[in-house]
Amino acid sequence: MTDLLELSSRIIDGQTDEPASRVTLECSEVADGVAVVESFSNVVAVGTDDGLVLFDTSLASFANKVLASLRGWSADRVGTIVYTHGHVDHVGGAAAVLAEAAAAGRPAPEVIAHQAVPDRFTRYRMTRGYNGWINARQFGGTGLTGDTDGTPVFPGRFVEPTVTYEHTLNISPGGIDMVLHHGRGETDDHTWTWMPDRQAIVVGDLFIWCFPNAGNPQKVQRFPADWAAALRKMLSLRPELMLPAHGLPVAGADRIALVLGDVAGALESLLSQTLAAMNAGLSLNAVLGEVHLDPDLLDRPWLAPVYDEPEFVIRNIWRQYGGWYDGYPSRLKPAADADLARELASLTGGAAVLVDRALELCGAGGDTNLRLACHLIDAACSAAPNDAAAAAAAATIYRTRRSAETSLMARGIFGTAANAAAARAEEPRGQGGHDGHDGQTSA
Repeated sequence: MTDLLELSSRIIDGQTDEPASRVTLECSEVADGVAVVESFSNVVAVGTDDGLVLFDTSLASFANKVLASLRGWSADRVGTIVYTHGHVDHVGGAAAVLAEAAAAGRPAPEVIAHQAVPDRFTRYRMTRGYNGWINARQFGGTGLTGDTDGTPVFPGRFVEPTVTYEHTLNISPGGIDMVLHHGRGETDDHTWTWMPDRQAIVVGDLFIWCFPNAGNPQKVQRFPADWAAALRKMLSLRPELMLPAHGLPVAGADRIALVLGDVAGALESLLSQTLAAMNAGLSLNAVLGEVHLDPDLLDRPWLAPVYDEPEFVIRNIWRQYGGWYDGYPSRLKPAADADLARELASLTGGAAVLVDRALELCGAGGDTNLRLACHLIDAACSAAPNDAAAAAAAATIYRTRRSAETSLMARGIFGTAANAAAARAEEPRGQGGHDGHDGQTSA
């Protein structure tokens, strides 16, 4: 069995390029009475005299295997579940935990979460179809579950918390002190926990071993400033053990300070640069051209933009502080995309001209050319929606665009666009949104 702390130390120290995020379903003890089950979302277990405390429960589809692995470490009942937040890969397995307790004739565990988690569950039930489509694009396939007609849908049933809190909550299961802190970041309902006796922090998704998921273009508001503040609060405690929900645990105050400090600093830099540009009166498009991070920072294994990316975070900062108007007057009340596309095609000599130029730009390569090619091919397809040649060109261009991207979110959307265009052109389907990266299912 892999020594998780030793592996994470070697990654941080630059001694190996092995992946930090794994789905082994193995349970590893990382400190006295503290274990981690590596799953799609990790489950952190703490043994106490009043039963196990579980931080998160993974996806429903992984829950039974997670429990079986956990039972190889401890047969104690689960006394408490703490949701780090309400994403389905963190709460979905709770029903299996309760079912296990019921089958053994044990009382159901207490379920603790921030007070915003029930509101999230309500929103999920209201937007099941939409979240299904999001996950189909982001991760490939047909979403987390599917209706009989093939429409992707999202879970609608959740184990509700039995205890909620607003700012902080002190609990002492079995005499082990734990301080739960609310800290907005990827979500508005996030909890991170400090265990002073073990000098350990359970951080949920506030650290995910890649660039922070503070931008996600398909999902609700993220909170970069609050996220950085939560990380700074953790750093002030000088923890010796960090237990994230995605990726390896980390040991050693200096290593923890390095990785958390880098994440906080990246978010703070994007925030300060974006707000400065907004305050100078720049449009969103101009802001995107002005704000940059040090490329060397993005080469670090804990900040690589393989899931989210800085450009999306800038847009989310704009949305949080500036609303949805991007400073371009024609986009305040724009024409229908199809109307604009037909006008452009008419002016240029027809959709075929747009297709030819889009393919030329795509063939030339480079980020700017690929961006332009996508605009032109979208216009061509909107102007001539039944044109098989335009659809075939769109499939080619979006496959090329996908291959040039690093983040799972961009690759998923561009891959889905390529597949949809290929279907319209009656071509064989190409590679879709999922590329094997261990993305975090969330909404």
